[in-house]
Amino acid sequence: MHLSSICSFLSALFNCLFFEVFCLESEFSLKGDYLLGGLFSLHEVQHATPLSSPEAIECFRHTFSESGYQMLQVMRFAVEEINNSTSLLPNVSLGYDIFDHCSDSKNFPSVFSFISKNGSIKPKEKLNNYQPKVIALTGPYGSTKTITVAPLIAMDSIPLVNYGASSYALSNKLQYPSFVRTIPSNKNLIEMIIHIIRWFGWNWVAFLGSQDDYSEDGLRIFNKYIRNTGICLAYQEAFSQRANYSLTLKKIDMLNINVIVVFAVPQYASNIIKAAIANNIRGKVWIASETWAMNQQLPREPGIGKIGTVIGITERLMTLPGFDEFICKERRKIHAYSAESDIQSKTCNQVCENCTSLTAEEIINENPTFSFAIYAAIYTIAHALHNVLQCDMNKCHKDITVKPYMLLEQMKKLDFPLNGRQVKYDDNADPAVSFVVVLWNTETNPPQFEMVGTYDTYPEITFTINNSLLPWHNNGSVPFSNCSVECKEGFSREPDGFHSCCFLCKKCPRNSYVNYSRDPYTCFLCLETEWSEEGSTTCKRRTVVYLEFAEISSVVVMLSATCLIILLIAIFCLFAYNFNTPVVRSAGGRMCFLMLTCLMMSTISVFFFFGKPTIVHCLLRNVIFAFFFTVFVSCMAVRSFQIICIFKMAAKFPNMHSLWVKYNGQWLFVGFFSIVHLISCVLWMTVSTPKPSRDFLTFKDQIILSCEMGNTVTISLVVFIGWFLGFLCLLFSYMGRDLPKNYNEAKSITFSLILYYLSWIVYFTAYLILKSKYIQLVNAMTQISSIYGILFSYFIPKSYIIIFQPQKNTATYFQTSIQNYTQTISRT
Repeated sequence: MHLSSICSFLSALFNCLFFEVFCLESEFSLKGDYLLGGLFSLHEVQHATPLSSPEAIECFRHTFSESGYQMLQVMRFAVEEINNSTSLLPNVSLGYDIFDHCSDSKNFPSVFSFISKNGSIKPKEKLNNYQPKVIALTGPYGSTKTITVAPLIAMDSIPLVNYGASSYALSNKLQYPSFVRTIPSNKNLIEMIIHIIRWFGWNWVAFLGSQDDYSEDGLRIFNKYIRNTGICLAYQEAFSQRANYSLTLKKIDMLNINVIVVFAVPQYASNIIKAAIANNIRGKVWIASETWAMNQQLPREPGIGKIGTVIGITERLMTLPGFDEFICKERRKIHAYSAESDIQSKTCNQVCENCTSLTAEEIINENPTFSFAIYAAIYTIAHALHNVLQCDMNKCHKDITVKPYMLLEQMKKLDFPLNGRQVKYDDNADPAVSFVVVLWNTETNPPQFEMVGTYDTYPEITFTINNSLLPWHNNGSVPFSNCSVECKEGFSREPDGFHSCCFLCKKCPRNSYVNYSRDPYTCFLCLETEWSEEGSTTCKRRTVVYLEFAEISSVVVMLSATCLIILLIAIFCLFAYNFNTPVVRSAGGRMCFLMLTCLMMSTISVFFFFGKPTIVHCLLRNVIFAFFFTVFVSCMAVRSFQIICIFKMAAKFPNMHSLWVKYNGQWLFVGFFSIVHLISCVLWMTVSTPKPSRDFLTFKDQIILSCEMGNTVTISLVVFIGWFLGFLCLLFSYMGRDLPKNYNEAKSITFSLILYYLSWIVYFTAYLILKSKYIQLVNAMTQISSIYGILFSYFIPKSYIIIFQPQKNTATYFQTSIQNYTQTISRT
């Protein structure tokens, strides 16, 4: 009896001691000089239900997560590796307390344990004297869970080095001052997704998530960052626990959306993909966020290959040398303890019935997405502690009292290499980004994750995708996911509906262009100095044209004008030399020299038609000719009138003739009309000064430099005076058609004036029809032809008589002509 009791007692004592040893060496707890906290989701609450009474959650009653258990092993591996290191924390050991964190609202006992001191929390104690149980902690997994516990951790400035919360809200250091993370934020992840969408030219996408902080944060950032990128969010939805996935997928299919961003936690992402398979959704591109990009179960789902192409975004996968050996060693140890005792599944501070049943292969083959992030988190804490303790290669100063806030301060300064990656943090305590794009290859067995692209921000921003590695489901070509087909070159967009990605195409008209980088919805007008055809994307420079001096036509006209001036000078000299001869007197006497001078001045105006027009050119080219030629025509008119006056009016109206002679009527007539015409020319030049003009309308590719004619009323007045005097010339010439031959200049004057009128009629006709720089050449030629007509019909015949027929240039010859005319008149 006593022997039996003693045996029972010894057995109980042995089991107690053995269990205590096992507990001390448990996966969830390890003693050390400094204690770290760990929060891992070993179990997942699939369907949370509202409670009407207080109730503590029991995580072990929910779905076991192999991925969460593998994450826990990475932390244990990192701690053991650091404890075995001779350079990092050489004479210091790290311990840990790890808790199963399966709920975002009912797991606070574990957090309270971390921030407690000797099992109690004293709110009124001064914080700078307070020493919590842990100096730092890592976890939990998920943004919502982290946002819930982070304020409690921040209260004591305990560094929360997180491996699985990417919400950009956590970068706000005013709200979460002690938060540090080793994975990129949602901001970086969304930027990566936008890079992928733009890389393939898509703009019609759907965004699916769940009703949690992770998805809501991603959707908010996505909406913000796609502005001005040409990407349209055609459909968005955040699923609840009782969501109708089939209805959502049918809506997406009806909207012809072929690119779907699934930014959700694994539970909801799995539901979406399974619903797509069940509803026979085909030919889509699925962009997986980091949370499920390396999911090990979904690629094995039957029919996964039919839904389209799955592209995942994850951190660059880093191998952890020695991790596989560590797992195998730990599995052997646990299995040995289990075989020697009857305490299987007991893990001291946590209940995890499935933890000891997993094989080493199952743990090693689990999703490695967050392995390096956890590994880097533990090393971040270790390096910060190393700096606080002022460690060298041999030892650390253990006499230094370590407060959590000291580690936090050191973490902001860290910059160290770890397995080929550089670990450093920006001002928001976010790490450098090193993403990879993985393609789900579901054709192999087992399915493979193939790296097809990269995105890095250190040491510089680089993004690339190898298109040749993407065997698209759409016959190898990039799937089309745009609301509208891109407009052809030279076509602008015309909005069609609410989204900017939906548009019609409109061809840009002449002298306009579309600049897609500036604004694809507008046909911008070309500058006045530019031109374009219909449907252009750029404007061409217009050619500026004007009559240049070096052109052949210009040279010919200027040579003609020069010859004309020489002839006029020669005739002027000839008439001056023979001034007292009857021919010169009959031609007008002194008035001949005024007439010749006016013709020379009129000819000079021709030279101002050539070269680049200036204000001086515009004033002189027409005004000089108009004034001096009108003076000349007034001389011709008075000359014609004077001959009639001598032969006809002297006999019939002797008093009028005597007054005309007495008061030099011819000079009064010329002077009067010269002054009137001068005034009209001054009005022409002052009311609206002729000035250089640019003709942009006549030719699409040319700018014609010319001169404005000025005010229509004033120029009409100038032209009217000249043409009125010309009409008087014609009238007087007709009246004197029967005068003596030597004095009869009616034919020559009539011919010259008819040529004058015809020249200007031709010019004005050409002005209305011909629209080019050569209209100015026609103007110059019209002026020259008018002067040449006068010269050859009026002055050349008289010069010919003076030079070649001097016998006709005698007083006797002229008297004989007058006598014959008188006899003829008396007989009639």
